[in-house]
This record gives sequence, C-alpha cells and structure tokens, in this order.
Amino acid sequence: MPMYKVRSFHGAPGAVRAEQLPTCMYRLQNLHRGLAAAAPPHQEEVDPSLLALESRQEEILKRLYELKTAVDGLSKMIQTPDADFDVTNIIQADEYAPLTANAADLDSMLGKDYGALKDIVINANPSQPPLSLLVLHSLLCERYKILSAVHTHSSVKCVPENLLKCFGEQTRKQSRHEYQLGFTLIWKNVPKPQMKFSIQTMCPIEGEGNIARFLFSLFGQKHNAVTSTLIDSWVDTAIFQLKEGSSKEKAAVLRSMNTTLGKTPWLGGNELTVADIVAWCALQQTSSSNAVPANVQKWMKSCENLAPFNSALKLLK
Repeated sequence: MPMYKVRSFHGAPGAVRAEQLPTCMYRLQNLHRGLAAAAPPHQEEVDPSLLALESRQEEILKRLYELKTAVDGLSKMIQTPDADFDVTNIIQADEYAPLTANAADLDSMLGKDYGALKDIVINANPSQPPLSLLVLHSLLCERYKILSAVHTHSSVKCVPENLLKCFGEQTRKQSRHEYQLGFTLIWKNVPKPQMKFSIQTMCPIEGEGNIARFLFSLFGQKHNAVTSTLIDSWVDTAIFQLKEGSSKEKAAVLRSMNTTLGKTPWLGGNELTVADIVAWCALQQTSSSNAVPANVQKWMKSCENLAPFNSALKLLK
C-alpha cells in the first residue's frame, strides 16, 4: 500500500495534459490603443524672455564669428610669429602738445584747492636715487613756479652731499602762496620710490616709472592710443629690463632702441616724452651706457644737450 497518493498528470500513456499558465503578473487596460484618433496633447507656451535670450545668444555667436574672421585675416598679414606692428606712420601723424602749461591747466589736472599749495611729496632711497624724477623736476621748474625742498628721514643715517643739494641751492625769496606747485623730496629707507600728492585722500604711487608718468602728465601732452601705449611700453622696458634685467635682456633692449631711433629722433616719435627720460636715466645708472649702438649714442647726446639732463649727470659723479 503506497504512503502518498499523487494525482496523475497523464491522461493517456505518453500524452501531457495542457495547463493554463499566466502570461503576466497584473492585467491593466491598454492605454496605447487609438492614439492616432485621439486629440493631440496641449502644447505649453514658450516664455518670451527665453526667446529673447536665445536671440541674443545667436547674435553674440554671430559677432564672435565675425571677430574671429577679422583676426584670422590680420594674422595672415604677419609673416613671422614675433613680428612687431610698424606704427611709425601713425606716430608721425600724431599731434603733440608742447611742453607748456599754465596755472589753469595745472588746476584742471590736480584740482583747485583754494588757499593751499599743491605739494608733491616723494620718498626715495639715497642708495638708489631716482634720476628720472630729478630730470623731471628740472623740466617742471622751467614751466611752473615750484617751491622745492629736500629733507632727510630718521631712517637714513647718511646722505651724500650732492643728493642733499640735488635741487640746487634753495633760496626762498617769495611767500608760499605765490608758488604754483610744491615739490618735496625726502631721502628715506624705502624699497622703491613713493609719491603722494594729497596726503589725506591719496594712496601712494609706487615705482619710479609710475611716478615719472604722473609728473610728465603735468605738461599736458596729448597722444593717440597707439603712441600712449608705445610710450608706456618703453617706460616699463627701461625699468624692468634695461635697469633691472640681465645682460641678454639689456642687449635686446638696446637693439630694439637702435631700430626705433633709426626711424624717429625720440622713442615716442618726433618729440621728447617720458619714455626718453626714463630710458636715458636707466642707461646712465647701468654699465650699458659704455657700449651702445650708433643710433642710441646719437639719441643720448641729444638728451644731454638739454639742460635738465646735463645737470642730472653731475649727481652721478
């Protein structure tokens, strides 16, 4: 007698009974039937600000493409990667203002201060005298009535006699209010020259090149953008490469100066600029002035023919 009895799955011998098996776990109504006949879904309206943004983007991309085309066209004009843009014709066509100015011009540049003398105060280290600022002082004395003074700060123990008298013998014969500008030089232990025009409201201007730019602007010369950029470039080159650079950098600057001075009498074109003053002083304070190319040598003699440059040479002796 069997222990368990199991229902037979075989009807006839060799035949398997067909069972109804499920084809899915859950049955749901088909939602995809009749979509063609259904109404199209409602489309949301596009924000007008988004449309404006897209239009603006397309306009910017169009302008960028035009700029890229223009730059590509300019690049084809340059034959070598390091070729410089020849601005000789532009410089010669520039209009220069003479190195003259009156009291009204000085007021417009520095601001009018009733009852007080406009005083420029410069701190400089006597171990590294800013020769270009002394040349500019002499040039300014030819244009304005300047009250000059030299002082020594307590941080400096000894100052050479020629630096104490770098402005000459100062014999004040007029009252203070009769002068147009004050120029005070203080020999002080500072890492680089510093200048303040308004002690209360002005941050100091640092660096011989930056101070030279400010002082030369008092002459009121006006240049176009190309000439102004060229002058600034020569000032930086004179300070950072000709005065403080390596021997290779100095040689490269002298070659560049020789090429430029072969086309124009001065570094900035047809008139003396701050670039000539700073570059000449940098050459005088380095050994580079001993052996210079022909055009540079001729230019140096032209500078030394001017009284302010000639007087500055005496400070180096």
